[in-house]
Amino acid sequence: MTENFKMEYGEEVPNFWQEETAVGVVEIILILVVLISLVLIFKKQLTALVKGIFSRINSSASEIY
Repeated sequence: MTENFKMEYGEEVPNFWQEETAVGVVEIILILVVLISLVLIFKKQLTALVKGIFSRINSSASEIY
């Protein structure tokens, strides 16, 4: 059976395992999924942090003007 498989498919099987054209796309999608899930999990904390930063910026800006 192994000999028939080698004769029938020859070089195609090693080439199939070496092909990496879609690896970059999969990695980018996985990174985006992780980042979006982290944002959704920590949404309240991130919102509070950003509001605090902007309130400090506004108070410092009002002291300048």
